[in-house]
Amino acid sequence: MQVHHFHSWDVTPKEAIQIQQQLSAKVITYGKVGTPRLIAGADVAFVEDTAVACVVMLMYPSLEIVETVVHKERVTFPYIPGLLSFRETPALAKAFGKLQYEPDLIFIDGQGQAHPRAAGIACHIGVILDRPTIGCAKSLLFGTYKEPKQVRGSVSNLCDDEGQVIGAVVRTKDGVQPVFVSIGHKIDLAQAIELSMACGKGYRIPEPTRQADILAARAKHGGELGEEQGSQGELFG
Repeated sequence: MQVHHFHSWDVTPKEAIQIQQQLSAKVITYGKVGTPRLIAGADVAFVEDTAVACVVMLMYPSLEIVETVVHKERVTFPYIPGLLSFRETPALAKAFGKLQYEPDLIFIDGQGQAHPRAAGIACHIGVILDRPTIGCAKSLLFGTYKEPKQVRGSVSNLCDDEGQVIGAVVRTKDGVQPVFVSIGHKIDLAQAIELSMACGKGYRIPEPTRQADILAARAKHGGELGEEQGSQGELFG
């Protein structure tokens, strides 16, 4: 699939903040995804200074895997909270660029608008791929919230310092820690929550990013998928 970069990745942290300010203005925070046919999940693991970027494509609603891609490359941008997209997105963009099929919706293991500059990695991926994208993070980066009820499906608002809603805290399984859902691009928050729940298979994490995390762990530890390699299933089989 095509990747539309609107800036250089060889930047300083100060320049990266300026780019995020430009990015936040490009994010579309509304829209509905028709019933998706293909959903991608993406995650990045690190081995020292090498990013292991993984994308898994699933059929919906069966959530059967039909394609996987792993891309590895060295990174030079430092680890700075709030700027992790500049370490992870270049490798992820190349992984997405190798997909045979194009997703109708993307889940990113990270933040979207639930970010100090409303410009997390899910926003970055959504804008450069021009696809509806959801950020579904396992931990809080920014904002305040009240703990949702312990029952699966319970939701509370995630708000910024001015009380504006920037995401949702979603209990995806009874009694487990919630996940932090926010808009990445071209989808509203209500549907982002709805699809995050619909893509669960009894686990805390939605299946697209759960499978991407599994793939990243396997590739990181020398699993069967080496650098630049991928595998795919039969979409119409």
